[in-house]
Amino acid sequence: MSLARTFHLPQVLITGLGASAQVGEEIGKLKGHKGLMVTDQVLVKLGALDGIKQALQKSGVAFAIFDSIFTEPAVDFVAEGLKAYRENRCDFLLAFGGGSAIDTAKAIAVMVTNSGSITDYQGMGKIPQKGASLIAVPTTAGTGSEVSLMAIITDTKRDVKMLIGSPFLTPDVAIVDPLLTLSMPRSLTAATGMDALTHAIEAYVSVKAQPMSDIFCLSAIEHIAGNLKQAWTEGSNIEAREKTMLGALQAGIAFSNSSVALVHGMARPIGAYFHVSHGASNAALLGVVTEFSLSGNLARYARIAQAMGVDVSGRDDMEAARQGMVAVQKLIKDIKVSSLRELGVDGEKLVELAPRMAEDALASGSPANNPRPVTKEEIIELYKLAHDQ
Repeated sequence: MSLARTFHLPQVLITGLGASAQVGEEIGKLKGHKGLMVTDQVLVKLGALDGIKQALQKSGVAFAIFDSIFTEPAVDFVAEGLKAYRENRCDFLLAFGGGSAIDTAKAIAVMVTNSGSITDYQGMGKIPQKGASLIAVPTTAGTGSEVSLMAIITDTKRDVKMLIGSPFLTPDVAIVDPLLTLSMPRSLTAATGMDALTHAIEAYVSVKAQPMSDIFCLSAIEHIAGNLKQAWTEGSNIEAREKTMLGALQAGIAFSNSSVALVHGMARPIGAYFHVSHGASNAALLGVVTEFSLSGNLARYARIAQAMGVDVSGRDDMEAARQGMVAVQKLIKDIKVSSLRELGVDGEKLVELAPRMAEDALASGSPANNPRPVTKEEIIELYKLAHDQ
């Protein structure tokens, strides 16, 4: 007998080529008059905001731009963005960018109506009330933040990447337009694509997996495994970009409802201590952690292998699961995902910090969802393996 499950989604989800042109219409439905557009300076300089600006102007929607995000989302960015929101007398937020912009906007939105600092809400279910209206428009195919009820905000004073979870963090509207990913550089395509694949794999093997999320997980794995390499090789391939972004979206829906596991738990301290992006950290850990976790649920890893495109006919679960792991590692190699060493993680410093990082990983709660239980000592060894691979 299965337990009752709750499944969260944005109120409105718009996908497809050119979908971002509908942003003005959706703001009108939310009765928005002036918005704070949360983005980053790189996208501003590249002119990536031009289409969104035109859509807003066509709809007669006023807006101010907050583009001070230059690293992964941090407590200070949230405070600065909240100040900009109030000073400009905004009544909604529009997030345009990757996970950093969207997570920052999500945090700003809830702080509009909730007291204190965003640090007060670290953990799950601690935000008392819904925030300002938020529309999220991702420009990368990976984080899934546009549909999730999670945000990762770095507290630079404590060197901690805070996991904050609440249904109130889920954007009201998510607009997913694959055309916005055409200018993504190869390295970002690889990192965000592997981040999305990690979301799908971990949500499927998570001890919190549920039937609804399973559907999204397997479809996401199939779309990403079948198209990420082509999107990486040929960035202008619209079909590959579209299918990869659809997979990333599905993975975001999946992990938002079934949670993530050991890879994410270990990735957050890498970002906090070595300032490596979340997607790149996940990508560098996925192969090593998958190999460690296989025995925890061979049947599920065997099904992942099938979704990866592996011919599992005539193989038992053990062999199928191992072939799936090989397929994951091959994709990592094919798109030249950087190792921790190549990402600039100093080996000696990693060894020194590994015990504290392992404690931080366990404290995040994500490793508790892993199909194979893990100890602090095992996490320390996995960090070393990931660095030396």
